[in-house]
Amino acid sequence: MLTPADTAFEADLRTRLPKAAFRPLTPAYLEEPRGLYHGNAGLLVAPGSAEEVAEVIRAAGAAHVGVVPYGGGTGLVCGQVMPDGPAPVLLSLERMTKIRAAYPEDNILIAEAGAILSDVQAAAAKADRLFPLSLASEGSARIGGNLSTNAGGVNVLRYGNARELCLGLEAVLPDGTIWHGLKRLRKDNTGYDLRGLLIGAEGTLGVITAAALRLFPRPAQEGAALMVVPGPEEALKLLALAQRQIGGGLSAFELISGMGLRFLSETMPEQRLPYDPAPEWLVLVDLGLQAGHSPEEALEVLFADAFEQGLVTDGLIAQSGAQRDDFWAMRETIPEANRKTGAITSHDVSVPVAAVPEFIRQGQEAVADLGPYRINCFGHMGDGNLHFNVFPPKGEARADHAAAKEGIQRAVHDLVHAMEGSISAEHGIGRAKVADLERYGDPAKLAAMRAIKAALDPMGIMNPGAVLRVSD
Repeated sequence: MLTPADTAFEADLRTRLPKAAFRPLTPAYLEEPRGLYHGNAGLLVAPGSAEEVAEVIRAAGAAHVGVVPYGGGTGLVCGQVMPDGPAPVLLSLERMTKIRAAYPEDNILIAEAGAILSDVQAAAAKADRLFPLSLASEGSARIGGNLSTNAGGVNVLRYGNARELCLGLEAVLPDGTIWHGLKRLRKDNTGYDLRGLLIGAEGTLGVITAAALRLFPRPAQEGAALMVVPGPEEALKLLALAQRQIGGGLSAFELISGMGLRFLSETMPEQRLPYDPAPEWLVLVDLGLQAGHSPEEALEVLFADAFEQGLVTDGLIAQSGAQRDDFWAMRETIPEANRKTGAITSHDVSVPVAAVPEFIRQGQEAVADLGPYRINCFGHMGDGNLHFNVFPPKGEARADHAAAKEGIQRAVHDLVHAMEGSISAEHGIGRAKVADLERYGDPAKLAAMRAIKAALDPMGIMNPGAVLRVSD
């Protein structure tokens, strides 16, 4: 049974940690970006080292106090806020921001868990390397949170998820011991893969304090194009054509719906849009090529062949780095336009790439059967990850349709499950999707997860209620 982080617990911590580790617990730490969940906490601590993190965990274990790790606060599934239960200690990594070392010859960078993702990218660039993890919140998301949720982003098609971009970890385990696993090895078969276990565990099995991250050579030439497609079926065929023609140089392939562009126009009129009126479907194709290869020429050939096959009807090829940035700024601003519009329910799902068009078709039909809702379906078509978000009719508010939320979610997730997909592609489970995991998760996997949690965290102090329901 957990106990709250009360004044006695705080007094004990103050004997263990320096004064700088204690921060005011402002309301911002107890909210998440969409404003859907509000947490509670007894106090906020911001350790400055793995040893100080270990002191917090040992104190929490002795007092049976829950610990909620806090990165950049950008998570969308209530993993960083704890609405119910005894007030936990909120453990922020905001003081652990060092880039400890860079090894260009090894293509590795060592960063502390509190480092902002964009700062990690900049440190890699300073070493003339690329750290390819890229997502809309990269200016505030912290690398420890990215790893704890196995973040995806726009470059998974080429480089993989966060798990594939990490070779080693330093972490504090639930008993307060520090695992020194910051190895710079590509091959290490010395037992169980703790790195792979902690990545994606959302702070329920320990606290990541530093990571050995994989770097890559920077592409010599980069380019992008927006191509108008008749529909998702043609987009899928265009993806296959691009992979045949460009191969490993294809960095990203994003599907964008006209609804997303209309939301941008309605909520953020200052945002420059490439088409007016917006086409029903677009794809954003991004390339990174070796020296001596022209992205513009490759995209021109791709467009010409696709046009001849009826896969595209119009297109814009970026003629400069600034124009490429404009294309990406439009794509990365769509989530903010969604937030301003106010979704009834949002779905971060994945299905096999070949099933994407059929999922979109059936998903639209399933939602239409429930009401005249608007759908903004967009995302990383190259890896099968879609953000299938449902909005009220124009002129109506999200609150007017709150009663429909559960039915819409069930219809969408039932379809995903039937198509052997995932109800959480890149955002994690947090607390928001615990019931969904129980409904759709494989029983054997769930039993193994509970056994691992019980073995590593027998007191249940690590991020209570996230991923797995708190046992009675």
